[in-house]
Amino acid sequence: MESMWETARIWLVTYSTKVLAAILVFIIGKWISKKIADITGRILKRNNVDITLVSFSESLVYYSLLVLVAIAAASQLGINTTSFLTIVGAAGLAIGLALKDSLSNLASGVMLILFSPFRVGDVVSAGGVIGKVMAIGIFNTILFTPDNQKIIVPNSKITADVITNVTANETRRIDLVIGISYDDDIDMAKQILTGLIEEDRRILKDPAPMIALSELADSSVNFVVRPWVKGSDYWDVRFDLTERIKKAFDDAKIGIPYPQQDVHLYVEKYTPTA
Repeated sequence: MESMWETARIWLVTYSTKVLAAILVFIIGKWISKKIADITGRILKRNNVDITLVSFSESLVYYSLLVLVAIAAASQLGINTTSFLTIVGAAGLAIGLALKDSLSNLASGVMLILFSPFRVGDVVSAGGVIGKVMAIGIFNTILFTPDNQKIIVPNSKITADVITNVTANETRRIDLVIGISYDDDIDMAKQILTGLIEEDRRILKDPAPMIALSELADSSVNFVVRPWVKGSDYWDVRFDLTERIKKAFDDAKIGIPYPQQDVHLYVEKYTPTA
C-alpha cells in the first residue's frame, strides 16, 4: 500500500507540472485562437465581405489554430508530436475516404461561398429545386419554396448542375404567347394588346415592350407579348396582364382558340355476298 502511494506521489511530482502546463497552453491557446478568429471576422465585415464567407472564415481560422494548440499542449506532456502527426494524418486519410461525399459537399460549399453565384435572399433554381435562399452552409444550402417548404440541398448537387439566379438582375421580361382565331382582325388584336401594356404603369418603358405576330399555328395566329418589369412585380403583372387580355378580347369578340382536330370518316357501302 505504501509503495502505491509512493508511486502516486512520484508520478504527481514528475508529471503535475507538465499536466498543468499542457492545460494552461490549451486554455490560453484556445482563447487566443478565438480572438484571432473574431479579429478576422471584423476585418472581413469592415471590407463588406459576404456574411456567409465571414462566418466560414472565422470557423476555418479558429479550428485550424485549435489543432495547433492541441499539438502544442500534447508536446508539453512529452508526447512525440511527430508520431502524433503521423497518426493524425493516417486517421485523416481514413476518415476522408469514409466521408468522401461529405467532403465533396464541403468543397462545393467553399466554392459557393468564394464565387457567390447567389446570396442569401436570392431566388434561385439550383439542384432541381426553385426557392428563396435562406442559408448557405458548409455542407448544404437551405431553400424555402414558394409554398413555404424548407428544402435542404447538398452543395455538391448544386455545383454539379445549372444554377439560375432569378433575382440577380433588377428587371425581368414577361414572355406571353397569345393566340387568336384566323377569322379575327390581327390589327385590332395588336391594338388591344398595345393599349393594355401602355395602361399598366408597372410595365417599364425602357427596355421597350415587344408585341409581334410570331406564328401561323395549326389552329391559331400567335402573338408574342414581351413587356419588361421590375423583378418584384413579375408575377403580379404576369397574372394581371393575362386576365386583362382575356377580358379585353372577350369584349372585342376576339376568340382565343383551343386545339381542334377534324376527323373525316369514309364509309364504304356494304354489299352482301351470296
